[in-house]
Amino acid sequence: MQHLLISGGTGLIGRNLIKRLTSIYQITLISRDPMRAKRLLGETITVKKLSEINDVENIDGIINLAGEPIADKRWTDAQKQQICDSRWDMTAKLVELINQATVKPKVFISGSAVGIYGRQGDTPITEDFSEYHEEFSRQVCQRWEEIALGAVNSTRVCLLRTGIVLAEEGGALQKMLMPFRLGLGGPIGTGKQFMPWIHLDDMLRAIIFLLENDACHGPFNLTSPNPNTNHFFSLKLAARLQRPCLFKIPASVIKFMMGESSELVLYGQKVLPQRLQNAGFVFNYPTLVEALDALDI
Repeated sequence: MQHLLISGGTGLIGRNLIKRLTSIYQITLISRDPMRAKRLLGETITVKKLSEINDVENIDGIINLAGEPIADKRWTDAQKQQICDSRWDMTAKLVELINQATVKPKVFISGSAVGIYGRQGDTPITEDFSEYHEEFSRQVCQRWEEIALGAVNSTRVCLLRTGIVLAEEGGALQKMLMPFRLGLGGPIGTGKQFMPWIHLDDMLRAIIFLLENDACHGPFNLTSPNPNTNHFFSLKLAARLQRPCLFKIPASVIKFMMGESSELVLYGQKVLPQRLQNAGFVFNYPTLVEALDALDI
């Protein structure tokens, strides 16, 4: 049985990914709180602190999903530093272990996000796009990817440029549901900003696809092939919940509530998963209506 080393395994994506992988792979999870990780994931998972990982000689693949949630708190200087350090430090340590190994892991899959592109209006964005908008999310992801690519001479590296993950429990959708259930949901700001999203099932399948396909390397947009505007998303979510979509949340209110991090919801990117589809990946939920209908919300 092949052996995977995973960081960030207690988050939304990580814990669901591990559930799918445990029957196929032996898994060692890196966690700052091993007891909590075992409570969440079960006693069959080996859990170690990063300081306990001395080498990766017996590891076939590494999946790096660690990172402080980017939108859960206001972006104070301290929070910005925590967002950066939680991504950059873990990635740097894993790259160091890979490069030092005599027998290298076959693949290193490392997190990133569509935030690397910055705000882009309605311009279609594929992985080849290079006219980035400089802002904090861009800076975080750019450095994150640069560090991960430090392993490119030792192993196959895939970068996960993830969009908004739609899931029944946790993630961005969970935060949207309450106002919409109360009939108070609606577009944010102009509503014209694009929301690159992906159903959790497709997200997990895409990671496994990249893990198991040796020809795949470099950056991959993990988003639906049909990104939608915030206005369209609001209409379809309200319809799914059988609620009205009458209200509009002014940009000024969002800026007051979230500060600088409001840029994550007031601006967006029309991101397309070109390289993933070219590699042969087929989405189970390519449209928003299909994705929302498949969720028990």
